[in-house]
Amino acid sequence: MVWEWCIKRVTQENYIEFSYEWRDLDEISPNLRRAVLAAEDQRFLSHNGFDFIELKKAVDDIKAGKKRRGASTITMQAARSLFLVPWRSIIRKAIEAYYTVFMELFWGKKRILEIYLNTVDWGIATVGAEAAAQRYFSCSAKDLTKPQAAILAAILPSPHTWSPTKPESYVRARQKRIIRDMRLMPLL
Repeated sequence: MVWEWCIKRVTQENYIEFSYEWRDLDEISPNLRRAVLAAEDQRFLSHNGFDFIELKKAVDDIKAGKKRRGASTITMQAARSLFLVPWRSIIRKAIEAYYTVFMELFWGKKRILEIYLNTVDWGIATVGAEAAAQRYFSCSAKDLTKPQAAILAAILPSPHTWSPTKPESYVRARQKRIIRDMRLMPLL
C-alpha cells in the first residue's frame, strides 16, 4: 500500500484509496483460513518457510519447458508483502528468503498466517481478508462461507486478472478443487 501510494504521488496519477482493516486470526473465517492453505501452501505446517517439494516441481517444469509456476510458501509471500517492494529480481528473492527465515524463527504459524491474510493483495485497492470480504461479498471476513472463501483463494495467483464475482471457468475449477482440499487442511 505504501509503495502504491509513493508511485501515485511521484507520477501524479490519481491515488485510489485502499480498503483495509486488520483482523485477528480468530476474526477471519475458518473457511478462508482452510481455503488459503488448500490453495497456496498445503504443507504450511510441515515446512520451515521453504517447500522444497514445490521448489523441485517448479524447477522440473522449467527444465521441461512447461509454463512457469510459483513455489512461494505463505511465509515467503507474507515476507514479500510485509517488507519488500513489488518488483521481481533475484536480489529481492534473496532478501525475501532472509526475511522468511527470521519470520519462521520468531513467529508461530498462526501469526504468519494472520499476517499473510491481512497483507495479501486481493485486487485493485483491496488488501487483506476483511477488505476482500467487504468488497466482493459485502460481509465481514469472519462470515465468509466455504464457496466464498474458496473463490477468494482461487484468484490469489492473479487477483488483478481474475474476479471472484465474475469467475471464468478456470477459476471455478480451482474453486471446486480448493473446496475438496479444504477438508484436509487443519484449522489454525
